[in-house]
Amino acid sequence: MLEPALPEIALVGRSNVGKSSLLNALVGRRALARVSSTPGKTQHVNVFQLPTFYLIDLPGYGWARASATDRRSFRQLLETYLKRRERLAGIVWLLDIRHSPSLDDQEVHAVLVETGRPTLVALTKGDKLPQERRAKEALIRARELGMGIDGLVVTSTKTGDGIRDLAESVLAAVAAA
Repeated sequence: MLEPALPEIALVGRSNVGKSSLLNALVGRRALARVSSTPGKTQHVNVFQLPTFYLIDLPGYGWARASATDRRSFRQLLETYLKRRERLAGIVWLLDIRHSPSLDDQEVHAVLVETGRPTLVALTKGDKLPQERRAKEALIRARELGMGIDGLVVTSTKTGDGIRDLAESVLAAVAAA
């Protein structure tokens, strides 16, 4: 149990999608969450207390260098957290804008839908695409996920694009909790 009892916003994504970098950009601190060049370093639930809520950094899923047993444990932890946390006000699901959702992403999407929790998709690594292609890829990702474009934010931790919009959405979810 986290004390004091505050709303929680969970960050969910593949092992190499940039969760730690995005978390740091959201709070405006370079090294709050450790950014590693090796994906899959987050292997525990990391809790960051902000004045009015908690940011929860969950272990990544996907191709992290972990045993099959550890990957199953991470997936179980993710599902249990998302389904059972009473104070969970929302979820920020990170996907790489350059790639269609993988099988792992599709499985996590099913869990997110099942929870019924407010979920915003943060399309990361927007700086890796030319400006005109970002909007096209965002529309493609929205269509692949069966959602409206208003449920996605294109972000870049390198340029800062979309970070303010994402932060405002997170604060709105916290205020609604």
